[in-house]
Amino acid sequence: MVQIAATLSALFYLGVFVTTSFWGLFLVLALMAFFWSASIPLVEATTMSYLGKNTAHYGRIRSWGSIGFIVSVVGLGYAFDYIAIAWLLWAGLVCELGILIFSRQIPKTEVLAHHTDHQSVKQIVLQPRVLALFGACFLMSVAHGPYYTFYSIYLVEHGYAKSAVGGLWALGVICEIGVFFVMPALVRRFGATRILLISFSAAILRFLLIGWTVDWVVLLMFAQVLHALTFGAYHAASVGLVHEFFQGRHQSKGQALFGSITYGAGGVVGGLASGPIWQHWGASVLYSMSAVTALLGLLLMVWMRRQNNP
Repeated sequence: MVQIAATLSALFYLGVFVTTSFWGLFLVLALMAFFWSASIPLVEATTMSYLGKNTAHYGRIRSWGSIGFIVSVVGLGYAFDYIAIAWLLWAGLVCELGILIFSRQIPKTEVLAHHTDHQSVKQIVLQPRVLALFGACFLMSVAHGPYYTFYSIYLVEHGYAKSAVGGLWALGVICEIGVFFVMPALVRRFGATRILLISFSAAILRFLLIGWTVDWVVLLMFAQVLHALTFGAYHAASVGLVHEFFQGRHQSKGQALFGSITYGAGGVVGGLASGPIWQHWGASVLYSMSAVTALLGLLLMVWMRRQNNP
């Protein structure tokens, strides 16, 4: 299924070379993302199954995605200071073909039976702790919508060179890689739920810094360092909790639901809401609303922890 999804994603991506209309690109990118996104939870579940009892080491495998991200943003950031932005389309094609090639190398894993296999996935989802986790992570993705949609444009509008923008993205991901490698120790020391509480708290501070201190490069750099918590630690801990809640035959379903509700729906809501808010109230208000959204997610996580530890 991963191989089929990667093939169709690469195939539909080719449409970017034949259309420049809004609706044409909308259709092309929607079809590409439909299949690309479908493969992610399957890979996550496969990774967790492959690790077995060593799921705390998930971050070390996930860090390679972050390394690829650094290569892209730093390399392309410098490149686009000198070459036409149209080359971005070809860079995307290289990434799509790379995903397709490596999808054929993913090891096969066996899903072990679990005592929850007799339950329906609906029964698991409707547990208060699962609903709270999904709701909080949905809000975290909404909060990140303005960051992933407008952060680069925001910096360029304030006079930052494209290479500097790439450098700031890379700084965040370098810190993300660092936290991925120490996640086993962090999980043993604090537990996944407490790590998420810290991550949501860091997100509140980070978005306030981005929104109100854009002209202070040192504070922007500190905000990027916080990416280690707001994405790296957050992602590893949340995927680990989903794996804990959905086991046996429900693993892939759980990761698919998590990805769809949080990164999928949350990312869409955050991205779509960003444009009108930016246009009418400006970037500072936009990123302040991201901070408020992260605060709501934090409150949900606090409630979930109290439910588990009354």
